[in-house]
Amino acid sequence: MDSLTQAVLGAAIGEVVLGKKIGNKASIVGAVVATIPDLDVLLTPLFNDLQRVSLHRGYSHSILFCILGAFLFAGILKKVKWTKEIPYGILWLFNFLALFTHVLLDAFTSYGTQLFLPFTDWRVSFDSIGIIDPVYTIPLILGLCFTYYNRRNGFFSSTSNIIGMAVSSLYLLYTLGVKHHINNVIKAELTEHSIRYDKLLSVPVGAGSLKWFGVAKTEDSLYIGKISDLTHNHISFSSFAINDDLLDGVDDELVDRMKWFAQDFYTVAEQDGKIRIYNMQCDMQGTRAYGDYKAPTAFYFEIDQHADGTYELTTGMHKKENK
Repeated sequence: MDSLTQAVLGAAIGEVVLGKKIGNKASIVGAVVATIPDLDVLLTPLFNDLQRVSLHRGYSHSILFCILGAFLFAGILKKVKWTKEIPYGILWLFNFLALFTHVLLDAFTSYGTQLFLPFTDWRVSFDSIGIIDPVYTIPLILGLCFTYYNRRNGFFSSTSNIIGMAVSSLYLLYTLGVKHHINNVIKAELTEHSIRYDKLLSVPVGAGSLKWFGVAKTEDSLYIGKISDLTHNHISFSSFAINDDLLDGVDDELVDRMKWFAQDFYTVAEQDGKIRIYNMQCDMQGTRAYGDYKAPTAFYFEIDQHADGTYELTTGMHKKENK
């Protein structure tokens, strides 16, 4: 999820594990540690355009990193003035929880995380919550604020913080229930439209799990429909040809990584002699139409294949659909 949410979640964990020992400083330490996995973006200048596709939420978001990182950061905190008197085991537990909850929370978003690197690059993606969702974040913030207020007035208790974490966690579970309902609605609508599909993807957009997109994959097409809320179940599907043949002759490694990144939910188009790949797994903003040209979503990768076999990979973004 967004960096603010991850920092607030880390702060809440710091308060629970270390708050009684170091007070408000526990939240500061928690926020810092919980942000560490996302520092992988600082490495992007060291990699080419294709490698960057799988860099973010890669090794720094794996379970192995959480385990080994907890040992390393616990050792560092043993040398810090605030935390050097805290037993190493508690510091390890704190660091592991701060790191693991970060990567686990990211797994609930549509982008997913490569939890099991280096053993497999399979991305765990529950697709139940948006990258930014204040409904999840606000209870965490309120819980921390009430805890700070109580401590300032001489009442040393993390109860408010724990309640905030519980509410956010229940909401996260609630999104899984909503997703199950949405999937059933989409399946029923696909049946009504006589659309036979091989795979189904549902992704939330916006806050509160109120708006979703459904993507049904057939042998040669994607059918995309939007559910505006949980009470209006009628879905109008738009179809887009996958156009796999446009990838013939394109660099094999590039094609493999693009398909892996999209988890097979993609379409291909050609515009001005360049190949565009639209990825429904990591970006879904609704269709974009410009005259005869219609795209399944706003964001795309663009491939400029040169005569010598080399290529240039760039990204682009369509504006909002013309009305």
